[in-house]
Amino acid sequence: MDNCFQDHGNNNNGTAVISTVASIAASAMLIRTIVYDYIPHEIINFFNLKFHGMKRFFSSQLTIVIEEFKGVSKNQVYEAAEVYLGSKGTLSAVRVKASKSMEDKNLAFVMDKNQEVCDDYEGVMVRWKLCCEYVASAGNKEHPDDINASLKSEVRSYELTFHMKHRDKIFNSYLPFVLERAKAIREGNMALKLHTIDYDHYWVGEVKFCHPMSFKTLAIDDELKKEIVDDLEKFVNGKEFYKRIGKAWKRGYLLYGPPGTGKSSLIAAMANYLNYDIYDLDLTAVSNNKDLKNLILGMSNRSILVMEDIDCTIKLPNREEEKEDNNNNKEADKSEDSKVTLSGLLNAIDGLWSCCGEERIIVLTTNHKEKLDPALIRAGRMDIHIHLSYCTFSAFQQLAFNYLGISQHKLFEEIQGLLGKVQVTPAEISGELTKNINSKEPLQELVRFLHSKDMVQEPQEISELNKVLKGVTGTSCLC
Repeated sequence: MDNCFQDHGNNNNGTAVISTVASIAASAMLIRTIVYDYIPHEIINFFNLKFHGMKRFFSSQLTIVIEEFKGVSKNQVYEAAEVYLGSKGTLSAVRVKASKSMEDKNLAFVMDKNQEVCDDYEGVMVRWKLCCEYVASAGNKEHPDDINASLKSEVRSYELTFHMKHRDKIFNSYLPFVLERAKAIREGNMALKLHTIDYDHYWVGEVKFCHPMSFKTLAIDDELKKEIVDDLEKFVNGKEFYKRIGKAWKRGYLLYGPPGTGKSSLIAAMANYLNYDIYDLDLTAVSNNKDLKNLILGMSNRSILVMEDIDCTIKLPNREEEKEDNNNNKEADKSEDSKVTLSGLLNAIDGLWSCCGEERIIVLTTNHKEKLDPALIRAGRMDIHIHLSYCTFSAFQQLAFNYLGISQHKLFEEIQGLLGKVQVTPAEISGELTKNINSKEPLQELVRFLHSKDMVQEPQEISELNKVLKGVTGTSCLC
């Protein structure tokens, strides 16, 4: 019985507490209504400012307000914070917004309004909050009866709060870090574009570059592949180095070798590895040196300029020939800009105007390196000369894995021996593997193909040697 009375007493106490809280809440709401209805807003704002001023005086926290716009222009710090916090927001915010445009490779996330995200920067805790305030459009005040008078615009800003003792670190290190990190995230999420020239000599970049080639699947010699990747890494991380030595932040690659050895595939792998757009420059479509210069200036940073088969596209006269032509044809051709010349090309890719962009790679390809003017491929213009030759065994292993999904086979040793004697391109190997991919013994078919190539090439080599010997001795020595 005593327990029953005790429980009944506890219930009465709980009810009394609830009633008291409800009464206080109702009184507070009534007081707030009276204050806002009968006290002028100017007085309320005055006391609010005084209250917040006292709060800030006793607070150890500092808040930076980053508004969305600076005048009529977008605030770059706001945009950077939005991108940077997209990755953080997916982990700690309760509500996030997801979006994707045609320009993006992946989904993009942003914080929803009034959400908070905490971040740890080198042991310093900071708190980000996205604040949104709705305000009436300024134009509606003049026409209160207008149908759009009820429309409101949203004013957004980020609030970055941290302890005041970390002020210098946040200003000098953290905010620059956010800007750089956001830039890297944006660049990494951009879909690659393949740019070409239109009839007005402007770049057209509406074509997405969807080539799947990567350095993981590229069939070239393993050691050469590693050297190329290491060089690309040094280049993209070399901004301060290029600045220190006084050179434009660009790099030239000459790719040469027989057809079918992977020059175009290597370019695709480079673009996908670096996430750089490709500008495919066909010199036959360029009228003169001036248009060529404007095209180079129109390229974006972080891009690859490609001129394939540079020895075949147009005849680039060397500088001595240009001087002779100018002397002999002064009346017919008074301007060097009447056509694309070698000196015009050299100035475009390596002259003063080439310094107007940064983080650019220039790639020339040719099947006949010996036909190119030495001035075009000298060190400083074409920094790296990459010889893509016939298929090596390591390149074949990559092809076997790509096409057949195997890394070991009993015929590998025989194939390795044949590749040491036969000149066969990776493209030819790929063709054979594609043709025989549904065969029970695709590698056996490849071995037969290599043997047939060996039987054809050996008489050819003997014939070539006979020609040489006959030219020396006047008789043929080999059969």
